[in-house]
Amino acid sequence: MSYSFDKLPIHDLLVPVVSASAALARLDERLHSSPVRTGWIERTHFLDAAAALWLEGELVQMEDLVLHDERMDVRAPTHELTRAHAVLRARRRIHAAKPDWALSRAGLRELAGLSAPQEEGPADQSRDHASVPGVGHQDDELVVGATGDKADPLAAHFAALDAVLERANLLLDGKRVERRPDSVEETAQPVPLRVRSELVYDLEWDESARMAEWTAVLERTEGLPAMLRAVVLLDAWEQINVLQHGGWLGGLLVASLLRREGLTLHHLPCLHLGSRAIARERRRSPDQTRRLLAFLSSIEAAVELGIKEHDKLMLAKAQMERRLAKRRSNSRLPELIELVLARPMVSTTMIQKALKVTQQGAINLVEELALREMTGRKRFRAWGVL
Repeated sequence: MSYSFDKLPIHDLLVPVVSASAALARLDERLHSSPVRTGWIERTHFLDAAAALWLEGELVQMEDLVLHDERMDVRAPTHELTRAHAVLRARRRIHAAKPDWALSRAGLRELAGLSAPQEEGPADQSRDHASVPGVGHQDDELVVGATGDKADPLAAHFAALDAVLERANLLLDGKRVERRPDSVEETAQPVPLRVRSELVYDLEWDESARMAEWTAVLERTEGLPAMLRAVVLLDAWEQINVLQHGGWLGGLLVASLLRREGLTLHHLPCLHLGSRAIARERRRSPDQTRRLLAFLSSIEAAVELGIKEHDKLMLAKAQMERRLAKRRSNSRLPELIELVLARPMVSTTMIQKALKVTQQGAINLVEELALREMTGRKRFRAWGVL
């Protein structure tokens, strides 16, 4: 579809745009010299990832997401949890990269998982599809890259299992095992290409064309104020409906745009978290002006929630540091405080792994800080700050 923004009601949007820009700048300036900035950023990655799935109608428990990120799941991960973790990894990837990376050609291809340009060869295409961490291709069908003929869907999996078992047996026998290739370039065999299954994807849904339409809007909005440009692009992403199973990517790309334009130099805005506070009727309204105003309100809501989270962490840090008085210089409590501030919650295993203490030692440290138990369980417990 074609997205138009030629008749924007500037007079209705001017004051909300200025207000949202000022609020976002205040939050970023507060984080500039904050002692809990690193912990705040890490915690908001989790919060925004869970909010992204909430907007799509899926509920992901924060404790499950934290434990899954640490590879300490207490149960088999659900599909929703896996998708939330994909959002989490994408946020971390964008935040760790340069401000202009996400909206570059390479960044969009990696995050969206779109097919490579036609001038690239089969090996380049297979590498792009195999390495993309964004939308995911768990249900894709394997096709032999060299001939294009369909193979047994389970043959590749069984072959991989056989190779792992053979290597394990050789290692147990004390024999030398050659290093496995780390990249596609090191492999001598052709790598299978992935094509999307008709059971999961609509093959007539041209994501590349839709992405080209959205990037055209990105180019046409150059020269507009950064905040106005951001909400227009966010609305365009929703209206064009670029990706079938990765609608959450639009919020991350727009957040990256705000960082690239200099409104947020020290954090990546949590646009999904702010959208939770806005009624769906406003965000999905048929009226374009009402949608844009809703997106501006969501940014202000995200800033308000971010300030509350920051104040909560500052208060918790001050309260926990009072318990450090008259402690030994080699006490592990300062390390535990940093760990608790950097995660929405921590488990006994996480404390053991990070602080190199025993299970009972981890429990004793938790009791000394008087942390709040978040799960209400007697086993597989997790703690956090108020």
